[in-house]
Amino acid sequence: MRASRVRLAAVLLAAALLGPPSAAGQGFGVYEQGACVMGRAGTGVASPCADGSSIFFNPANIAATPDVVSVGGTLILPRGGFTNDVTGIRGDLEDKVYPVPNVYLVKRFAGRGAVDRIAAGIGLFAPYGLETQWPTTFEGRFLGYKSVIRALYVQPTAAVRILDRVSLGAGLDVDFAHVELRQRVDLSAQEAAPGVTFAALGVAPGTDFADADLSANATKLGFHLGASARVADWLDVGVRYLSRQTVSFDDGDVRFAQVSTGLVVPADLPGIPAGTPIDQLVAPEFAPGGPLSEQRATTRIRLPDQLVMGVAVTPIPRLRLLGDLQYTHWKVFDQVVIDFERLPQQVLRQDNDDVWDFRVGGEYDVRPSLTLRGGWYTHDAAEPFYAVTPNLPEGGRTSFTVGLGARAGARFRIDAAYQYIDQADRRGRTVPLTAVNPTPAVNNGLYTFHAHLFGATLSYLF
Repeated sequence: MRASRVRLAAVLLAAALLGPPSAAGQGFGVYEQGACVMGRAGTGVASPCADGSSIFFNPANIAATPDVVSVGGTLILPRGGFTNDVTGIRGDLEDKVYPVPNVYLVKRFAGRGAVDRIAAGIGLFAPYGLETQWPTTFEGRFLGYKSVIRALYVQPTAAVRILDRVSLGAGLDVDFAHVELRQRVDLSAQEAAPGVTFAALGVAPGTDFADADLSANATKLGFHLGASARVADWLDVGVRYLSRQTVSFDDGDVRFAQVSTGLVVPADLPGIPAGTPIDQLVAPEFAPGGPLSEQRATTRIRLPDQLVMGVAVTPIPRLRLLGDLQYTHWKVFDQVVIDFERLPQQVLRQDNDDVWDFRVGGEYDVRPSLTLRGGWYTHDAAEPFYAVTPNLPEGGRTSFTVGLGARAGARFRIDAAYQYIDQADRRGRTVPLTAVNPTPAVNNGLYTFHAHLFGATLSYLF
């Protein structure tokens, strides 16, 4: 069973730890870090909202943000499934609602000389905060039936406005990350004796005999840089850079729990008489010190850098039109080297492509106390075809948003938004790769996905 165990542990750790970086631009990524910007499809680089969310979208723009504290969040309702090419059987994601919070505080300070305004702030948000969960009967459970990412970012930020036309800003990203993967292990693929798999003994494919659980925590540091300029009274531009990061998971916890099969060995094997309970046969693998006992694993991954450029135009009073173009350097994320406590080192390739996101949005001030918003965005997929699995069935997306902002008295503001994500259907797999050079044959079905998102932010101007 040793070779199969090595593949199991490698896939288990890789799937859990590959989730976060793939999330940043697509997948589990949450770009909805404030209901105001969410309502205009995430176009927040050139023109800030008054809720302090520029701490995330462009640190420079907090220099143009009023003194404010805001509390908000987004409810994400993902829906999707997988249909097998041969059987036609469809398995669906479990219907879940995932809350993603955000809190911002911005304070301006008077300056002198060339510096017209100084601002400082701090943000708390969760750019990775989603979960994919499938029933434990889903055919892809042997790759993963539950993938969890919880990443809490704390970002202290400062900005200056120069000559009332140009603003510069920077922030330090402190990320407290947690990942988890739950996965079943298929007995039929394991070796009962040298050169003899349990499948050869009549064990049906899809026979669960172990439940694997990996969890890991890490703290990572990165930085944000931003700049914005008012080119004309009707034209603003902005740029934001998010640094590349190396994330070390130095103490991953890998645990295996035995799942009863109730099966027996149907024929004599060397040293194993017929009628021996299979559960008894594999039990020593889970004993302390055994290959499927609790163990540690470590790895390092590289999170790609991002560059976002944006423009905001005011063609007529009360109307603002916005556009953002985002580049994510996913090609730096090409492989992961994994070191296990008791298993050989594994090198896994991800082979992502760079991704461009294009966003357009707008808002119209119906009156000083009411603003209407809308927007649309699109991007391609980062994952190659052979990396599309139940853990992250990622694909190209288009999305539209609507939103509104309303004042409640002199100091309170409420923003709300709705977003619909339509992901292109994409072929993927529920089975492990079996070749060094994958071919389209490894994909055995079609993944579909869409999501509804609801955001709200309450801001207090002080």
